[in-house]
Amino acid sequence: MDVTTWYLEQTSPDDLRPGRPPLAAADVVRAEIPAPEFSRFLYTAVGGDWQWTNRLPWTWAQWMDWLSRPGTETWVAWVRGTPAGYVELVAQEGGVVEIAGFGLLPYAIGQGLGGHLLTVGAARAWDIAERWPELDETRRVRVHTCSLDGPAALANYQARGFRIYDTRLNVPGDEDEGATPGPWPGAGPRG
Repeated sequence: MDVTTWYLEQTSPDDLRPGRPPLAAADVVRAEIPAPEFSRFLYTAVGGDWQWTNRLPWTWAQWMDWLSRPGTETWVAWVRGTPAGYVELVAQEGGVVEIAGFGLLPYAIGQGLGGHLLTVGAARAWDIAERWPELDETRRVRVHTCSLDGPAALANYQARGFRIYDTRLNVPGDEDEGATPGPWPGAGPRG
């Protein structure tokens, strides 16, 4: 199956266009303590239906190494005490901050939370050096999405002011079109 990947960026904090307020009240809070168990839960709960498989084989130590790097942050949206989604920021050299993970748990889709969470996440990418003094000031915020991700992903990024700077077409291996691992092995796609 052909997969299109879009690479997007903002080059100024003024590029950020806020999303509308979500239908349900949501608090977006930084998970300040690296917790591989929680981050793996978010990764699988959000990405399980969208072919997110790259990190599934990671060990606890690999997750801890990833999460403990300076300039790596996880921001979690909470609705009535329940995680609704997350955005993971990873600072890179030269003032680049990558949104390395972003999305909602299935129950939270369609409630306006995606635009709100992305607004908060992008704003935190722009001010990440305030929390990590050893980092360069942010000059670019980047993200990529592909045609396997949720159908609203690309439109949400563009609505928040991200612009496409590259598009690539690739053909992954022999994956079964439409087959997803779900949030845990054997869960499969949910309707």
